[in-house]
Amino acid sequence: MPEGHTIHRLARGLRQTLSGGPITATSPQGRFGDGAALLDGERLLRSEAWGKYLFVELSGAHILHVHLGLIGKFRPVPMPTTAPRDTIRLRLENDGACWDLTGPTRCELVTPDERSAIVSHLGPDPLRRNAHPGTIHARFAGTSKPVGAVLLDQTVVAGIGNVYRAEILFLCGIDPHRPARDVTADEIDRIWSETVRLLRIGVKYGAIITTDPAEIGRSLGRMRPDDRLYVYHREHCRWCGTALATSEVGGRQIQHCPVHQT
Repeated sequence: MPEGHTIHRLARGLRQTLSGGPITATSPQGRFGDGAALLDGERLLRSEAWGKYLFVELSGAHILHVHLGLIGKFRPVPMPTTAPRDTIRLRLENDGACWDLTGPTRCELVTPDERSAIVSHLGPDPLRRNAHPGTIHARFAGTSKPVGAVLLDQTVVAGIGNVYRAEILFLCGIDPHRPARDVTADEIDRIWSETVRLLRIGVKYGAIITTDPAEIGRSLGRMRPDDRLYVYHREHCRWCGTALATSEVGGRQIQHCPVHQT
């Protein structure tokens, strides 16, 4: 599932390429035909992400809400475009750019009040301006669930997925099975600061990169895929070489180092 940095990059890409003139909106698949007809001819005013949720505001007072889920993609199409495939839920295009949406969990038009209701149930998004982790302390203190499960809860922190949670917990030295209420205030602050730092790197480079360039010997922009992560889907700890433990936490598998994560 795309994590928060991907949705923020998507919002920026839509804003940069589709703002200005009128947009042609179609639903080659047909499942969003009525919605596409309402968007057709409108202008994109604003696009933004809140965690894994994308909101595109258009001139006709319509707000497009998209959640990509596990298999959804919202990708730019090379120009000039070719005939769309019948799997495309929504195509948005203008004279210079085209984007195709396929396989989303949610693709719908919402009102401003409905958008506010969706956002009100989400935790702070580390990539949004003026985001503050104040509510996270109370959420951690109020549950005995494993911290690895709590970090996947979008009502606690919006935007963290399976890859980031494994890497953040490794960098913070926290076992994913530890009850969230036993995580100290300083550790929570460290989790937040690492999340902000790593998601910003993800937005800049378009990839999840958690490793230190000084350790890898390459700059962030020149890292190969195998250079980028410490523990996720790896067999041995990059720091000490110990075999990583793999277990299910929060319904998803996670790797952690038994030496560095206590």
